[in-house]
Amino acid sequence: MNNLPPLEDLRVFCLVAQRASFVAAAEELGSSPAYVSKRVKALEQVLGAQLLHRSTRQVSLTENGERVCRWARDMLDQIGQLRDEIAAGGAPRGLVRIGSSVGFGRRHVAPLISTLCQQFPGLEIRFDVFDKLVDLVAEGIDLDIRIGNDIAPHLIARRLARNWRVLCAAPAYLAARGVPRTLEALAQHDCLVTKERDHPFGIWRMTGPEGERSVKVGGRLSSNHGEIVTGWALAGHGVMLRSMWDVAADLEAGRLVQVLPDYRQDADIWAVYPSRLSGSARVRACVEFFMRHLGGATGESTT
Repeated sequence: MNNLPPLEDLRVFCLVAQRASFVAAAEELGSSPAYVSKRVKALEQVLGAQLLHRSTRQVSLTENGERVCRWARDMLDQIGQLRDEIAAGGAPRGLVRIGSSVGFGRRHVAPLISTLCQQFPGLEIRFDVFDKLVDLVAEGIDLDIRIGNDIAPHLIARRLARNWRVLCAAPAYLAARGVPRTLEALAQHDCLVTKERDHPFGIWRMTGPEGERSVKVGGRLSSNHGEIVTGWALAGHGVMLRSMWDVAADLEAGRLVQVLPDYRQDADIWAVYPSRLSGSARVRACVEFFMRHLGGATGESTT
């Protein structure tokens, strides 16, 4: 191999590998599938190896493609870090992809990203919200602002703020159906179930005087969108389990009443990322920004 591959070809190839599709990669790049295919073919010619298995539905990496993809990602990351370090004034520059859950992302993270962009004009932010946990590497997410303490051991996490989920219901519902006095009593109530990103559907794991316990709940209404469930609870349809960040104002105003206050579910707010912050000044600046605005950190953890 006499020539080094162009960085643009490496970038396009990594995106095709990530999306497993020429069309999806082209849409993200704002170009045509023909351009993407041309760049990948040029890379294969320079390297003298087939990098992708192509089919009518999707593409997948060959063994050589997997090796090249790992190498290319490392190189692109190092070049991005170099650009960060030599940027004028040391200000972070370049693209950062940030993810979060739908409700928390819309109400809390998105407004902060507006401030983040004003503070760091050299950053380009792509913000995606998800109703389930995603593979950060596969989706190309640099930073996930996440609620919940179940974090995979291969990821790195920094706690941004303490948080917990509580049981609550509208006064009208409790007046009509009575107040549950035990976790087991929840089985006799209409429970409004939310499909959280970090918990199985219909199983509420609670910490109380006896330690951690699980209770299976159900009801006529359920959703994968927490704000919808909160609206149902306010309308008197049942008992829900929601984060304090979501219901604190309603509890204080009396629109909701906490049920079984001796029980709660720890669900702290975390910044989660796939590699050490020393590898990217852009991501490090974003994490430090969210630490300042969401409540102070307690240090890095790989658990």
